[in-house]
Amino acid sequence: MSTSLLTLLNEASCALHDPSGLHVGNFKWVGGHWKFKAVGYGPEGQVMPGHGPLTEWHNTRFDRLDEAIIRSQFFKD
Repeated sequence: MSTSLLTLLNEASCALHDPSGLHVGNFKWVGGHWKFKAVGYGPEGQVMPGHGPLTEWHNTRFDRLDEAIIRSQFFKD
């Protein structure tokens, strides 16, 4: 059984973690869609918006947060 990749932060944002638990971005409710915002971390732990392992997906829109779809698109095994 896998653990959830999504953590609801508030009604308009949700954190995304990879299968190992690393925070890799956030989903934000913008203009009637969920928009993915990639996040990476610098060598001193500083947050780097638009970076990280899912940079190529930055600003991707979703009509709904469906963990199965997100998992299959972002974390292909």
